[in-house]
Order: sequence, then C-alpha cells, then structure tokens
Amino acid sequence: MKNLSRRKFIRTGLAGFAGLTVGGPGLLKLTYTPEITVDRVKLGNSGLNVSRIALGTGSRGGSKASNQTRLGMEKFVEIAHHAYQRGIRFFDMADSYGSHPYVGEAIKNLPREKITLLTKIWTYEDGSDKNIPVQESLDRYRQELGTGYIDIVLMHCLMQGGWSQNRRHYMDGLSKAKQDGIIKAVGVSCHNWDAMVEAVDNPWVDVIMARINPFQSLMDGTPDAVKELLGKARKNGKGVIGMKIFGEGRHVSDGEREQSLKFALTEANIHCMTLGLESIAQVDDAVGRVMGQ
Repeated sequence: MKNLSRRKFIRTGLAGFAGLTVGGPGLLKLTYTPEITVDRVKLGNSGLNVSRIALGTGSRGGSKASNQTRLGMEKFVEIAHHAYQRGIRFFDMADSYGSHPYVGEAIKNLPREKITLLTKIWTYEDGSDKNIPVQESLDRYRQELGTGYIDIVLMHCLMQGGWSQNRRHYMDGLSKAKQDGIIKAVGVSCHNWDAMVEAVDNPWVDVIMARINPFQSLMDGTPDAVKELLGKARKNGKGVIGMKIFGEGRHVSDGEREQSLKFALTEANIHCMTLGLESIAQVDDAVGRVMGQ
C-alpha cells in the first residue's frame, strides 16, 4: 500500500472528469468520475459480498445520536452519496445511534440491491422486563430505513461471555427473521474478550464485529491475540468486520492513519472495516489509503 498523504490523495482523486457534454449554447456539463473506488469482498460464509469499507454512523454514538447524525440530514446525505460514488456501499448503523432515518434518506433513490445495510440491536438478558419482541424492533428498523429487508443484524456491544445462554430471546427472534427473509445474516458486535471467544465457535454466528488496531486502543486483548482469534473465526467461516480502526479517533495523525489501515488490510484477519467518516475529505482520504496503488 502506497504512503499517500491526505492532501496528495484529495488532489489526485479529484483529477478525473470522465467527460464533457454540451448542455446548451455556451454551457458545459461536467461529469465527475473518481479514479479510485473501493472494491468488494466476500464476507466469510454469510453469502454477502460487501464493500471493503463500511460507512460507520456511530462515532461518539449513543442515546439516539452520533457525530454523523449531528452533522444534520442534508450534510450526512451529501457525504453518504459521495461515499456511494467512491464504492462505499456498506452502511454500519445501530438503533442506539439514531442513524436509521439518516441512512434511509440517503439510500431512498439508490438501487437497494447494490447496498449492504448492517444494524445492531441492543439486548438484555432473558427474562428482563426491557425485552420486547425482536420482530417489533425489526419492523421499526425497516420502516425507518425504508427497506423490506436488512442484510445484517448484530447483537450490539456484548460485554461478557455467556451471551449464547442468556440471550436466547434475541437469538431465536433473529433466527426466525432470517428464516423469513427479513434479514440475511446474524451475529455479534463484541466489546469483551470472552464474548468474542464465544462467538468464534458458535454456529449461530454469521458475522463478528471486533475492535482491532495496532495501538491496542479500546481493544479486548493485544493486537496479536485478537488477530489470532479473528484468524480462527475466519477459518470457521465467520465474516469478520473490524471496528475502532483508529481507536475511536485517538490515532488520526497522518502516520497513524496509514499505520492503522495497513495493519487492518495486511495483518488483522478481517474481511472489511467500518470507518466513522464525517466529511467528504475523510471519505476520499480513506478510499485513497485503502485502495491506493
């Protein structure tokens, strides 16, 4: 992967105008075609092919808001459309981020079959009075997104082992939705080593989202330990998505971004990554670094 500075990439990435057409007397219509777009990868045995970068919508997320939603609807849609044109056609959401309506607005005029939608459902232990029917939550998610189906639904932010025994309510509900074609793949978003170990060998899990970066920031083990575990997950056919690639914004200098992405692409044993991008410049920078020759 070439060491490509943000400024240099933005300059070269904006260089390609594919064609000039006359729009009327004295008028030129410019059609911009980016030179570099994100490729697609097979997400384990999930049956899904996804863009190597997902547009994360949960930076500093919680309580139905995130840095992405705080941009406002118009700005978010502008960034999402630019990301789509650069090949980022994978959207990473969660109910707790409040990002469903934003992504729904962004994709409403885009071809659904070219887009991958991932969201996450907050879970409680079986028997909790906070549990509601999974189908009820999924119906609301689909309404907010304006879609008939969601590609991937993960149980959100699992912080301890034992989840496969004490969250059967959600596992059974998601399995039923998968059987009914409402979702295509299920899995877990892990924020704990034991939770991740449990996911690696669990046949229910199609997809694992795991925290991984070379600095051990907000991770569930050392980089070596986590990448070894994720390698086992891949061998077991799990789709593996990396998150916290920049340590939730702790490592964003030019050199650190380069180091983080190189690690993610060459060592981390992930298929793809979610990046919480907040501007067109950040989208272009990420695409250039990941796909640069």
